[in-house]
Amino acid sequence: MNERGAGRPDGATWVGVPLTIAVVLLAQIFEGGRLRTLVQPTAALVVFGGTLAALLVSYPLPTLGRALAAVRQAFRTAPAPTNAIVSQFTQYSIRARRKGIMSLEADIARAADPFLARALTLAVDGFSPVDVKSSLELDNRTREEADEDAAQVLEAAAGYAPTLGILGAVLGLIHVMDNLAAPSRLGSGIAVAFVATIYGVGSANLIFLPLATKLRALARAAALQREIVIEGIAAIQGNVHPRLVEQHLSAYVRDRAEHGGAAPAAA
Repeated sequence: MNERGAGRPDGATWVGVPLTIAVVLLAQIFEGGRLRTLVQPTAALVVFGGTLAALLVSYPLPTLGRALAAVRQAFRTAPAPTNAIVSQFTQYSIRARRKGIMSLEADIARAADPFLARALTLAVDGFSPVDVKSSLELDNRTREEADEDAAQVLEAAAGYAPTLGILGAVLGLIHVMDNLAAPSRLGSGIAVAFVATIYGVGSANLIFLPLATKLRALARAAALQREIVIEGIAAIQGNVHPRLVEQHLSAYVRDRAEHGGAAPAAA
């Protein structure tokens, strides 16, 4: 198991984000417009530069850095199959029951997920089940809060962008009013006005909000994986029979899915 299924590119995100932009461009072409009309550096400066400035005011740099890293991760990874995680812990429990919990020490170095490696380390080092579970649950909550911060940053950007689009539209109209005596300069001002609105509303609803939703889905899936680790380690430390470990973890996944938690991915 690895964090958020690292190494499994998420094709849906790679297709979805460019598709949202392509839809707008195709609509422009079908209406007989020119794509060049939608390229307005001034409008982009107001909307995207202003959104970035507003985010810098709203959040500390480390939070923005984590949000950017989370967005990159959303393109590179997909949730790991929960069935595979359950199977992995079933094998851990079989080995620990036969050879003792120290037999899991070799799996620590092979664990790609830092959370799983930490859980195995705590168990192998002989800490009590209560202390192990308490420590892992605290770690899980901290990671959940960090994941939530990333989604909130994108939602904030989705709130700023349309407003700044309106601001860009007003600036464009001011430019138009200043040049009423020069008809040749009216076109650029009108273009900036309307394109700024497109940039603001389009980026908010086609990019920022969908990515925020995707990050929350990934966060729920990652949290479920960590909870399976916590439950699995507790069962192993309690010397629960491997068949019961598998049944317990599978039931836990089903229960979370039925009560609005992260839905299990197919194996």
